[in-house]
Amino acid sequence: MKKHLLFLLIAVFTACSTTETKKQKMTSPGHDDMKEMNHLAKDEIAAGWQLLFDGTSTRGWRGFKREGFPEYGWQVKDGMLFVEYSGKGEEGNGGDIVTAEKFGNFELKLDWKISPGGNSGVMFRVTESEKYQETWNTAPEIQILDDFGFEKYNKGYVINIKQMSGANYDMHAPLFYYTKPVGEWNQLYLKVLGSHVEQWLNGNKIVEYELGSPEWKELVKKSKFSVYPDYGLATTGHIALQDHGCAAWFRNIKIRKIQ
Repeated sequence: MKKHLLFLLIAVFTACSTTETKKQKMTSPGHDDMKEMNHLAKDEIAAGWQLLFDGTSTRGWRGFKREGFPEYGWQVKDGMLFVEYSGKGEEGNGGDIVTAEKFGNFELKLDWKISPGGNSGVMFRVTESEKYQETWNTAPEIQILDDFGFEKYNKGYVINIKQMSGANYDMHAPLFYYTKPVGEWNQLYLKVLGSHVEQWLNGNKIVEYELGSPEWKELVKKSKFSVYPDYGLATTGHIALQDHGCAAWFRNIKIRKIQ
């Protein structure tokens, strides 16, 4: 049995054995059940949340290192921001998209779902230096993946636990497995305050780390990011959604700046 499957079985068993009372206490500050898509409730407005996607347009987004939004690959449909399957592998179709605005300290929440065999991600504090060609060259990535189907649809790839949904890609594995089956919506909540980062999935904190800490530096050395000296060091930058050549959907994208 592959290591990541064993990890999943243990994690699922652990999650299922949690008492109902404990489950109710695990709701994250950014987790809610939306009755209206791409809508801010009165309490959210009062708390300073803002929409990053209005459900009808690409306003506030553009292509990575581009002035405008990609002409193909991405579209708005049925209240969702949708990246199409490209058939080009990791090259994608329209490329990654980023927020027009930069953010330093913030809370982010959004819903995502992935296609069978699909792969995508959300990155933060993305920079657009001439030295680097991709969003992930400098920015940490919250992984989005069809964990059980990716290897089936992508022969030759072997996924490890640091590359599964909710992971800080190639750096920190999720502590537990709370991802919903492929094709269903998942709720991501991300908090970034100074060097401290929390990643929550479906109401549960699954990753926590300190950017630039001794542990962080050691993990970077052992990862694919070791060749990028500026990886994870930016104090402000764009939010990015990844075009990995696979169909993925996003909605209810909201952010609150932390002073």
